[in-house]
Amino acid sequence: MIKSIPLKGSKKLLNAWAFYDWANSVYSLVIASAIFPIYYGALFRLAGIEKVSMFGGEIARAPLISYTTSLAFVVIAVVTPLLSGIADYMGNKKMFMKFFCYLGGVSCIGLYWFTLANIHMGLLFYFLGLIGFWVSFAINNSYLPDVAFPEQQDRISAKGFSMGYVGSVILLLFNLAMVMKPDLFGIVSDDSGPAEMKAMKYSFVSVGIWWIIFAQYTFYHLPKGYRKEGERTHVVLNGFKELRAVWEQLGKEVRLKRYLGAFFVYSMAVQTVMLIATYFGEEEIAWGTDSERTTGLIVSILVIQIVAILGANATAWASSRFGNIRTLIIVNALWVVICIYAFFLITPMDFYIAAGCVGLVMGGIQALSRSTYSKFLPETTDTASFFSFYDVSEKIGIVIGTFLYGFIAQYTGSMRNAIIFLGLFFLTGMFLLFRVKK
Repeated sequence: MIKSIPLKGSKKLLNAWAFYDWANSVYSLVIASAIFPIYYGALFRLAGIEKVSMFGGEIARAPLISYTTSLAFVVIAVVTPLLSGIADYMGNKKMFMKFFCYLGGVSCIGLYWFTLANIHMGLLFYFLGLIGFWVSFAINNSYLPDVAFPEQQDRISAKGFSMGYVGSVILLLFNLAMVMKPDLFGIVSDDSGPAEMKAMKYSFVSVGIWWIIFAQYTFYHLPKGYRKEGERTHVVLNGFKELRAVWEQLGKEVRLKRYLGAFFVYSMAVQTVMLIATYFGEEEIAWGTDSERTTGLIVSILVIQIVAILGANATAWASSRFGNIRTLIIVNALWVVICIYAFFLITPMDFYIAAGCVGLVMGGIQALSRSTYSKFLPETTDTASFFSFYDVSEKIGIVIGTFLYGFIAQYTGSMRNAIIFLGLFFLTGMFLLFRVKK
């Protein structure tokens, strides 16, 4: 029996597309934002060290993870257009989406073996997990104009992020229960380490399993892809050629070009904040005991996720009332205020307040940025190339943002100085948005 593909704009297809956020957002919450940063910091504290020997020198833990993240996004920025060209010409972008989904899921499971004794292998799993998450996410983004009509895109984009927040909070609550009450799950301390640390490692495994299993619903309903017509030569390099073609086309699309310039700048800061927020809180806030630190950081991340559900939908409502660009300008202004406030954080309550503010604007700016770009695209069936350009711009921004953050933190000895630097990116992005035609 031949499976029928749901029609563009149909409820079934839209829900299947949005459901991938439910599947993969557990990575961005549990691994990138919550449990792994706490686990990573605890490894160093338990060993009583702050630096490790790496690449012929000594490097502190915060810059180390920042540089590893930056290197991963260099690879992501190269791989995304490479796959875009192949997918366009072979019409099988779902196959690539599956591969990177499974790469990310298996890498999350591999983090179970992350220790200081084998830190190189552990960082490799962290590195591959980042690549799996972001490349599969980029391919899913490229499906948006294929599955939804323009008037549906703001709503379904926000729904995807909201579903992601709900799903990831559910798994994080389960992981939190394991970490705080490991004895209830039969997890006990032994020679391999404290029960809390073992529970965190089991959390990494749960993320990989969740991600792979729930992605199957999306894979079942999404179309295979749209095969590009015409002669197929130099397939491997076609993605880069198409990026160049998109760049040349931007000369005629002034509004889109100006929007991308603004997006590049503020997205650089948004993604860097999301990637380093927990590391900042783990190192800079006076939590007290290790247990209070673990609980406080996880509660902060939960606050961000819960508030972000409201934020994503509130931003979608604001965009329908005031327009996408005006709403993005306001959101960037709020980010500037948050960065200034973050410089002065000391107590856990300070961090909780900052977490609530970040949640309010985090989901909204991501969802609205994605749908605004989709709306500004010219009439084309070559959506993969345009979204590849969008994602490459975002990833190059992350490379710059995470590298500069790590460099400033290492050079000045304080992550607080790097936060103010990110605030300047939001301020610049806000002013660049004023140049975009409403």
